Amino acid sequence: MRATTIHAPFDMRVEDVPDPVVQEPTDVVLRVLRACICGSDLWAYRGEAVRQPGQRIGHEFLGIVEAAGSDVTGFAVGDLVVAPFVWSDGTCEYCAEGLQTSCPRGGFWGSVGSDGGQGEAVRVPFADGTLVKLPADAASDDRLLTALLALSDVLGTGHHAALGAGVTKGSTVAVVGDGAVGLCGVLAAKRLGAERIIALGRHAARTDIARAFGATDVVAERGEAAEAAVRELTGGQGAHGVIEAVGTEQSMRTAVAIARDGGSIGYVGVPHGSGTGLDLSVMFDRNIALRGGVAPVRAYIPELLPDVLAGTIDPSPVFDLTVGLDGVPAGYKAMDERTALKVLVKP
Repeated sequence: MRATTIHAPFDMRVEDVPDPVVQEPTDVVLRVLRACICGSDLWAYRGEAVRQPGQRIGHEFLGIVEAAGSDVTGFAVGDLVVAPFVWSDGTCEYCAEGLQTSCPRGGFWGSVGSDGGQGEAVRVPFADGTLVKLPADAASDDRLLTALLALSDVLGTGHHAALGAGVTKGSTVAVVGDGAVGLCGVLAAKRLGAERIIALGRHAARTDIARAFGATDVVAERGEAAEAAVRELTGGQGAHGVIEAVGTEQSMRTAVAIARDGGSIGYVGVPHGSGTGLDLSVMFDRNIALRGGVAPVRAYIPELLPDVLAGTIDPSPVFDLTVGLDGVPAGYKAMDERTALKVLVKP
């Protein structure tokens, strides 16, 4: 089969690799119908996250079961399924608690020795604990299929951030970051009943999506100017909940500064230099809570799936560029140069 591999910073290739096969009785082999490029993939692309030459990449995908191991009970050949961005056995204490990202036998797609989602097929370990079945007729609905792909990561991650930010009905929420996760955080905050949602972002195409997703206000400034703007919009108090979807020192400083006393920050931006953005004495004095981390999206898919199927929420607008498998290297370049928000891949 063909799959995307990374060989060095900015060196992405689509190459012939061995076809995946069932290796364990709990495996399935999945033919990929939709995949995408994540903002977190860019850290490897830029060389800021180490990868071995030839390593697979991609962790967001859905597709059709092509083969199933003898112990797989929940899926059959021909089923349409979505995969969260980590696999998990579904039987450990962490999985039972809804924290599948800490499963001792779990792992991330594209890690050494595993398939990545940006290819024609994937071997899925622990299929019963990992995959979620989708309605078969969704395979013929292009828009719905694209919306369902967001369940693999960005929609669930935005939801995780909104929960961490303590979003409740009638609350005021600020969202730091106008990438796909931040935009899905806007969608999640709206879904949870936030009355006012302030999106921080400078790119009109992205803030237009934020408004369509439920943002009531947009702040285009950064740093102290952004802090002042949010304070002015909130009568000097700040937001009850802040979604931090970037992961830099500046974004975390902004998140703390625009949080209301007694408020909460839900952080899901992959940290890259954000540690010094936290001043615990300030957070202590102002009773600001910090919750978040890697989103256990497998726990959220059953809750979010009905709303996506019903069209109550539609995250598909975050995909603004579509490529075939051969176009994946160009897709990385487009996202790195910020000419694309999130690239959809149709193998």
